Amino acid sequence: MAKNRKSIYSALIANLLIAVTKFVAGGFTRSSSMISEGIHSMVDTVDQVLLLYGLKRSKKAPDATHPFGYGKELYFWSFIVSILIFGLGGGISIYQGIHHIIEPEPVENPIWNYIVLGLSLIFEGASFIIAAKEFNQVRNGLSWWDAIIKSKDPSSFLVLFEDGAAVLGLLIVFILMLIGQSLDLPYLDGVASVLVGLLLVFTSAILARESRSLLMGEGIAPETQTKICTLAEQDQAVIRVVNVLSTYQAPDDVILMLIIDFDPDIDTEDITGSIERIRKAIKEAYPLIKLVFIQPQTYSILPGSLVSEIKKP
Repeated sequence: MAKNRKSIYSALIANLLIAVTKFVAGGFTRSSSMISEGIHSMVDTVDQVLLLYGLKRSKKAPDATHPFGYGKELYFWSFIVSILIFGLGGGISIYQGIHHIIEPEPVENPIWNYIVLGLSLIFEGASFIIAAKEFNQVRNGLSWWDAIIKSKDPSSFLVLFEDGAAVLGLLIVFILMLIGQSLDLPYLDGVASVLVGLLLVFTSAILARESRSLLMGEGIAPETQTKICTLAEQDQAVIRVVNVLSTYQAPDDVILMLIIDFDPDIDTEDITGSIERIRKAIKEAYPLIKLVFIQPQTYSILPGSLVSEIKKP
């Protein structure tokens, strides 16, 4: 989590400085795409602040109203960030671009825009490299896309996506601005703004999908469930694991519940001992699982049917 904060702080500082520079340049040159890029950087700056706030809130200790802690605060604020990218970043950029396509205005003193774009590419590129290096350390050999899909820490891939979209947006603006100036096509400035907006909408949709899944109570992966079942069924008192229920409270906090069929011939004391062994084995194998609840069952085979009943230790 500390490493993720490093990438967030670097992105925050870069985006704040770049946003101010873009707005100043856009105001002097009357460039729609530069104003859109300024909006993009300002939204990214707000996003970093909200992510840092979510990280801080997620570390609050459990209390009477939140017995499982505040870990999901990070997922909530990550979802808000994805909506901001869509509404403020994408929506305003598209509106601004359409307006300048309908009523194109020539860009004045474009040299300032090129200077700002060049500096922005350097700063955004540096921030993207930092975010990529941090994420590369936690993807555990998975492909980049699979690592993003399977990641339970939105603060890591949010910064990566934002910085990546920023670099791509700058390249789009630079290319279309250069073409528009060379061919005297001022409406291309508006086209660049629309393309940047669409890029932000696409980025927002991916981030919202991942954040929503975590916010709604996403559980551990099926392959991890299978390994946990195998681990539990190694205990001599266990017949089978009937069901596995889990949810991520935070990137490093999982709540797990197992419903287990125990040997009908053992007594309550043996079941209690087995539960403790299973709980200890799971926590040792998977440190992210902070709480393990085990609901014991015994079953007996009757003619033509299988009857399971709850047996409390």
